[in-house]
Amino acid sequence: MPPPFKPTVVVLAAGYGRRFARSGGTTHKLDAMLGDGTVLAQVLRSVVASGLPCHVVRRAEGVSSSGMDGMGYSIARGVAATADADGWLVLPGDLPLVRWQSLTAVAQSLATHAVVVPQCGDQQGHPVGFDRTCREALLQLQGDTGASAIVRARRQAGTAHSLLLDDPGIAIDIDTCDDLARAQALLASGAFAQGAGDGKR
Repeated sequence: MPPPFKPTVVVLAAGYGRRFARSGGTTHKLDAMLGDGTVLAQVLRSVVASGLPCHVVRRAEGVSSSGMDGMGYSIARGVAATADADGWLVLPGDLPLVRWQSLTAVAQSLATHAVVVPQCGDQQGHPVGFDRTCREALLQLQGDTGASAIVRARRQAGTAHSLLLDDPGIAIDIDTCDDLARAQALLASGAFAQGAGDGKR
């Protein structure tokens, strides 16, 4: 039997969170408390539950806001650090309500597609999956535009797949204190408890 296909989840946790600070946040947004843990801890809880390998990209020491700390650069750093991975699931560290079932669904779909973009209703979200054929392009990313150009190119080539998920958490990020309060209310409602739903439809 061949070994299981397990792409690595690259959790992006290197941003400054300036919008959160401007909205009144007194900590970095990833360190803000949500439920019984921090925003980042909730994300990592889903990653651990998925059983997928994980690499967290944190801010490099001594790096200033000079274009070397944007989302693209963070993705490139994460891919470079896990260059032998089966593929990569790019997951921003500020999506604390994403379900672990969504991660496994994207990983499974990535076994047969070059790029997998999760979608809930009319909203696209994360994690976005990339197989090994995307490695060199991912390594070239820089700035704060992420991997959108790679996704567009793969869509044009017919090798990108939109994966429908029943998980609003793939698109609920924390940018402001109001976002955090909304996430807190949703978490308290029980609708986003780990294990809720089946992650797919």
